[in-house]
Amino acid sequence: MSFFKAFFSSCLGAFVALISFAILGIIILAAMGTEVPVEVKSNSVLNLKLDYPISELEVEDPIAKLMPELAEQTMGLIQLKQAIAHAKSDENIKGIYLTSGFVGAGVSSTKEIREALEDFKKSGKWVIAYSNYFSEKGYYLASVSDSIFLNPEGFVELNGLSTQVMFYKKMFDKLEIRPQVFRVGEYKGAVEPFLRDNLSDENRLQLNSLLNSIYNTMLGQISDGRKIAAEKIKDISGKMLVRNAKQAREYSLVDALFYEDEALDYMKKRLGIEKGKKINLISYSDYKHSYMEESESKNEIAVIVADGEIIDGKSGKNTVGSTTIIEALRKARKSKRVKAVVLRINSPGGSAQASDEMWREVMLIAKEKTVIASMSDYAASGGYYIAMACDTIVAEPTTVTGSIGVFMFIPDVSQFMANKLGITFEQVKTGEIGELLTITRGLNETEKSILQQQADKVYESFTSKAAAGRKMSQDEIKKIASGRVWTGEQAKENGLVDELGGFNEAVEIAAKNAGVSGDFYLRYYPKPKTFLENYLSIDEEEATERKMREILGAENALLLQQWKKVQQMKGVQARMPVEFTID
Repeated sequence: MSFFKAFFSSCLGAFVALISFAILGIIILAAMGTEVPVEVKSNSVLNLKLDYPISELEVEDPIAKLMPELAEQTMGLIQLKQAIAHAKSDENIKGIYLTSGFVGAGVSSTKEIREALEDFKKSGKWVIAYSNYFSEKGYYLASVSDSIFLNPEGFVELNGLSTQVMFYKKMFDKLEIRPQVFRVGEYKGAVEPFLRDNLSDENRLQLNSLLNSIYNTMLGQISDGRKIAAEKIKDISGKMLVRNAKQAREYSLVDALFYEDEALDYMKKRLGIEKGKKINLISYSDYKHSYMEESESKNEIAVIVADGEIIDGKSGKNTVGSTTIIEALRKARKSKRVKAVVLRINSPGGSAQASDEMWREVMLIAKEKTVIASMSDYAASGGYYIAMACDTIVAEPTTVTGSIGVFMFIPDVSQFMANKLGITFEQVKTGEIGELLTITRGLNETEKSILQQQADKVYESFTSKAAAGRKMSQDEIKKIASGRVWTGEQAKENGLVDELGGFNEAVEIAAKNAGVSGDFYLRYYPKPKTFLENYLSIDEEEATERKMREILGAENALLLQQWKKVQQMKGVQARMPVEFTID
């Protein structure tokens, strides 16, 4: 009897669980398929909290609303700017409440958001910033506000920019892994972490130049926003004179030291709301569902977004796949509705072969239609490669670009495998060379010569095509190439960039050149994957990576990620000499 009780209770439990999952599935599918318009109440304030990762385009994630703790939330730079622009003309929105002490975006993306807020203020509406803590980029963004309020126990970080390079040489020495490097360009610092345990003079020079150029732009805009003399701002930052909230107020970096309830009371007064009543705060995630971007124009400007590391094949998460981008470029070239193309690039580079394939397709479309490159945070090496065939290149002053140089990296792990793991290899071959790209033995001099010749050939092709695109001689290009990175401002001075500006300026140039100013709409390629498509495309490798992050922790998982990148460096690479994390 007890057996049947246990059996039926187990069946009942399974049935209940099945019903629960079915109901949850229906809710999720309903959320994905049904978009309920959000109503914006009169006298509302748009609340922008920008500490999520900000990519070029965002993917709608219905789980973010149902179960925020399970969602990997991101924001799209383009959609965010559209929301700010719409709020400018929305009579129900009276102001913007910026509550981001930290910004999950690069400097150039932050600059574009800042300029969108500056444009919003032209309507006569206000922007108020509040935070417990302002990071360097967070304060840079907040400095556009009419008023900045800081928690009385808070902190403003204004002490300059820095970037850090991770070196692997000593680890390789301990593991008996011998790096074999083939490069062109004295500034090609991407291979330095494998060969050195510190920065070369050339790499240190370019990094110093880069950071100072970017920071001078930021300080100039902070000076304008806060009405503080540029020299005074530089002095405050250079000596880190502001080290607590009280000093932030004394040096006029903030307007008042408020707790958030006091900041909200201040806004109530501006809105004419009585004490005790709530402000109609509407989040970005809700506000973007309150309107529809529509156009009846038959003229389309195609925006092709290349966001991530350049690889062969199809695009994935944070990668620019040559196959995917080429398909998008061909679709835009063949479409009669497409009058012009904006190639939006946010990439540190990657595979030289994939970059060249995309460059070719840009060349083909440029023969028929206007093509404008819009550079975001990065458009370096392979990222610059795909831009140089465009009619006009537009970059932010703070964009990291250039890095015209190439390298190959092949680790020899034979001693590691033999001495640490007890695994040895023996090769049988039909000719003198055998398997050229191998990591199980050291390369002989003939093989090294072949690979160096390959790198030299790709560099000659890269610089030759850059010279043709920029209407310069190859010798002139080589003087500013050699793998050196530049800011957009520096690149404008040396001829690698045509105009300084953001995405909006690039679109305006494209429309003007195509003769469709004021009568066009934007369509984005490749079409972002839906939540369901992303969920179903999660492969075993990505699931394994997530599990490894849980097991190893963030720091060790970072090392694992770096090693994975090393493994992906197959063939000649056109990638940025150092990975930047600036804040």
